[in-house]
Amino acid sequence: MLVFKTKKELLDYILTLPKKNKLGLVPTMGALHTGHVSLVQKAIDENETVVVSIFVNPTQFDNKEDLAKYPHTLDADLELLSNVSEDILVFSPSAKEVYGSKIKAKKYDFEGLDTVMEGAFRDDHFNGVGTIVEALLLLVKPDRAYFGEKDFQQLQIIRKLVKQQEIPVEIVGCAIVREPHGLAMSSRNERLSKPLRQKASFIYRTLLAAKEKFGTENANSVLNWIKEQFEEEEGLELEYVEITDAETLNPITTKNEKLKYRAFIAVYADGVRLIDNIAL
Repeated sequence: MLVFKTKKELLDYILTLPKKNKLGLVPTMGALHTGHVSLVQKAIDENETVVVSIFVNPTQFDNKEDLAKYPHTLDADLELLSNVSEDILVFSPSAKEVYGSKIKAKKYDFEGLDTVMEGAFRDDHFNGVGTIVEALLLLVKPDRAYFGEKDFQQLQIIRKLVKQQEIPVEIVGCAIVREPHGLAMSSRNERLSKPLRQKASFIYRTLLAAKEKFGTENANSVLNWIKEQFEEEEGLELEYVEITDAETLNPITTKNEKLKYRAFIAVYADGVRLIDNIAL
């Protein structure tokens, strides 16, 4: 497994690869878990060469404390990836290598996709995401790039970014990988105690029940039911819950059989912010 620290080293190596080779990219912020492994494995299955980036992107954190607490586990990440395949190319740059002397996000117009849900609570978050994803796509020039559906809003924004910037890449969304009790896998889960981790499975159980209710009830009724469940559940603080059009992410009031819908949720568990979503 080759590890590159600079853009030049990575690019020089990519240029030696056969042009017919399909190239897959899996952007990550490290602290890798089984969810990331599923993305990497899918990329390996569909491409001759796979690049995994490991970079904790400072411009997508609106909370400096959250950035400071984010785990940096490069050695463990490399060991995990080597168990998947020794042929993976890893790009693990410094912030200076990515941004130069001025660490600043670009400004984008995501046509409203970035102003709801996560965007309403995390200032400039998606500008930071867009900046690093665009930079990686333009550097690596992959045929396909892989992102998990746990961050479904991010996935839709990246699809919008690629279309706006006319970047020739296929964006592949991959299903959420869950812990045995249902909690969506996340690097943040490591900050939860074992009992709290178990308790947080309430989030997914509530989403599953909401999905069933959505078949016979209107959106407002389902949303109110979810809020009531969290009011009665100690230790879990609901930040937001929304039911939206899966394409536009606009909150809905009435259902249309021709459209697809999704429920999104953000919850604090002892100060650790957890997000999840489910197709309805």
